[in-house]
Amino acid sequence: MKPWLVRRLIYPLHERLLRRPTFAYLKSLEASQWLDREALERLQMEKLRALLRTAHAHTPWYRRLIDAAGIDLDGPMNLEVLRRLPTMDKATAREHGDEMVWREVPGGAQPYNTGGSSGEPLRFHFGRWRQASDAAGRMRARRWWGVEVGDREVYLWGAPVELNKTDRIKTIRDRLFNQLVLNAFEMSRPAMDQYLEAIRAWRPACIYGYASSLALLATHAKERGRRLKLPELKVVCTTGEPLYPHQREIIQEVFGVPAANEFGSRDIGFTAHETPEGEMLLMSESIILEVLDPEGRPVAPGETGEAVMTALCSEAQPFVRYRTGDLVTLAERRDPAGRGLHVIDAVAGRSTDFVVRPDGTIMHALAVIYEIRDKPGVAAFKFIQEDLHHSRVLVVPDERWRPDASERALVRDLQARLGDQVAVTIELVERIPAEASGKYRYVVSHIADQLLQQGTES
Repeated sequence: MKPWLVRRLIYPLHERLLRRPTFAYLKSLEASQWLDREALERLQMEKLRALLRTAHAHTPWYRRLIDAAGIDLDGPMNLEVLRRLPTMDKATAREHGDEMVWREVPGGAQPYNTGGSSGEPLRFHFGRWRQASDAAGRMRARRWWGVEVGDREVYLWGAPVELNKTDRIKTIRDRLFNQLVLNAFEMSRPAMDQYLEAIRAWRPACIYGYASSLALLATHAKERGRRLKLPELKVVCTTGEPLYPHQREIIQEVFGVPAANEFGSRDIGFTAHETPEGEMLLMSESIILEVLDPEGRPVAPGETGEAVMTALCSEAQPFVRYRTGDLVTLAERRDPAGRGLHVIDAVAGRSTDFVVRPDGTIMHALAVIYEIRDKPGVAAFKFIQEDLHHSRVLVVPDERWRPDASERALVRDLQARLGDQVAVTIELVERIPAEASGKYRYVVSHIADQLLQQGTES
């Protein structure tokens, strides 16, 4: 499609039909980013008041919390008022989720779930404003790099084993929006050769995908002596994981353009993005970010703490003072380009691993996470790839687990990803143990790192 046709007609019409105010919010964001910091924080407090009023009116859980905290929704609103409310986390949302949802929210409350890289996916609901915030935020960030709505993009992203009717419709929609999706779950050498040719033929302005998968593709291209310095390409945007220096270096070397990292999550949404000046800017119009120490106290700018977020567009299921588990550092400095958006100095988020099939196909860990996380009866899990032909899954079962039937279904679907020749052992446990470091890793491959370093022959 001609980019101007997508930008002016197809994409706006699509959003209007779905009752999402995406382009109206984009127009608002383009203006509000230039507010000074004080004016922007006043805007945050106005949106916070609106969110708390909605939560008080439509969700029993928040009504009790707000009343217990003695918050006057018509009185002064600031961070001190917000901090009268307790923090929440995934366990809180699981336990009280039904009381947190406004099911009659205009446009409807859509069920969704987190990616499950923590081993315990969270099922929650979001509405049209949350969807619009995510889409408009990314559009604005792309424009920082000279990528306009409707320009051609490549997505190196996860895809299901088999496309159902909904997936096929999404594929058609992607093409109408000038988006080409390549499967990050199939990273064999022949597949990556095809991806390189597809990217060259598509001539994108932007490439977007998992940081680790894009780095793997770039490494493969370099080994093949290939460079993808395309005339229209302006930026490679990475997401899902921290972008490590060595990954940034190889991506920029192979593609010949800057790499820009995105920070976000499924439960909170699009959160921050890197600018051409190298600053990670918070989407301050949609998110209030607190950085807290282990005791829940605010840390000083420049100090690292846990990212606790209030999603200002989350009226379908409010996320207020939500502990993300990510470690971040807020900077005191302002954006050198003059935007009032808050600057994040560092993000030490979680990352996922790779797994490898016996035929040499390298897959993002989400390929197996997706097969495990939604299985009825799986409360928590840990996937361990012992070698190319044997993997174990530790499962904390809940009341929906059915002996034999649940195990057979899990083994069948994992073998669809890994190959029929792979033995998959299911072990029922009471809890998922931590690593020796004290951290939790829910996908562990004992061979992926070695194979990634040496290269894998198909």
